[in-house]
Amino acid sequence: MAEFKPVLLSLQSSFTPSLALEVCSRQPQIVLAELMHLVQILPHGLTLHRIIVQADGRTHDVVIGPELPKDHVSQKYTNSIVGRYSNRIPVGTHILERHGIKSEFVAQANGDEAELSHLSSPTTDHAIFRLISPDGNQGFPGKLILEALVAIIGPGKQERKYRTTTDIPQAVGPEYDLGSIVLTYRAKLDEEKKSDRIAELGPDALPTGAFLLAKDHPSHAHSAKRIGDLFPEKGYDDFYLLQNPGSSQFPTRLPLSSFNSKLDLIKDIIQPSNDEQGKPTRGNRPEPVVELSSEKSGIKLVFDTNRTSQPSILQPRTRITFETERGVMFYSNTFGNPASGARKKIHGGSGISGHGDSYGSATAVFLEFHEPLAAFLDPKNKNGDDTLITNDELYHNYVRCDVRFKEVDVAE
Repeated sequence: MAEFKPVLLSLQSSFTPSLALEVCSRQPQIVLAELMHLVQILPHGLTLHRIIVQADGRTHDVVIGPELPKDHVSQKYTNSIVGRYSNRIPVGTHILERHGIKSEFVAQANGDEAELSHLSSPTTDHAIFRLISPDGNQGFPGKLILEALVAIIGPGKQERKYRTTTDIPQAVGPEYDLGSIVLTYRAKLDEEKKSDRIAELGPDALPTGAFLLAKDHPSHAHSAKRIGDLFPEKGYDDFYLLQNPGSSQFPTRLPLSSFNSKLDLIKDIIQPSNDEQGKPTRGNRPEPVVELSSEKSGIKLVFDTNRTSQPSILQPRTRITFETERGVMFYSNTFGNPASGARKKIHGGSGISGHGDSYGSATAVFLEFHEPLAAFLDPKNKNGDDTLITNDELYHNYVRCDVRFKEVDVAE
């Protein structure tokens, strides 16, 4: 089936790639970055199927999921990015209103990943996708047009000095940039962790609209904390507000009337992570908001995004209300079940769905960068960041992941 056929994207290089990404639109596309990663993307939900990192003679796939791209149909919502709504909404009929425009939709218990079309790959280091979601799709009103860019960026020049047998075994080696993965997407209606607050959830796991201070809940104070330390009994399935003031340079919502030949929303987010002299380069990009690192592999993933939050009204003791609330959803694969789905061969599995060796609970970290849960249901978000758009607006979001590596001691 053509929708499951991988498409390979790569940077031209005489070196063995050290990073690769596979993304699915049901049609896996492999994006390969020089000295960094191979990325395979499926147009089915714009799903990240593989991110392969090669470092220090070892090969790593840093995302979990089924071995075969087609198994994403049954092993649903694993690394998928694009759908009509990736948030937690109560099932039932909801009235929508923004700037005087009213509509309604019926939230369904189970949604489906969207099927994107692979528009083009003008060069081998990036791919462009499009989704046209018709009015009424999965109960949502309005014909939605979405375009997404997935790109891999080389790390730029840097001097690499590897440890020798004469080096002190315990010495901490330097950290090297292996490259970056960028996802940016925009949507419009057709004319037709740096965080100290978490969303409070009710007994049914739906948001109450309030936020709790992480310092009063040590398991959620993630600064320099291993995920397994103070691990909650039910695992993590929580939304965290991000402190990310620099992201005002990259708005998430723009009036269509603001578009002109000088507007460039991606220049800074697609530049290498260091310049020709090896110095870090960020342009106007905000500081990182999430870092994931492994002492065992030496690999670190550093995320930045144009999500932001600005406090407005302080409530007594442990709660805070925000006017502009954006952040990240953190899920620790709490409901993972070895009996269901498949585990990739590179992770020690058979690759066979239902073979009994799939991923169990607390085996992975899932991150979703978006507005708070069901933001449009909270009256204080009306006409603001309510996750709704009208036909005179454009939604723009980006997430960038810089991949870094430092040598680690390998046990004999």
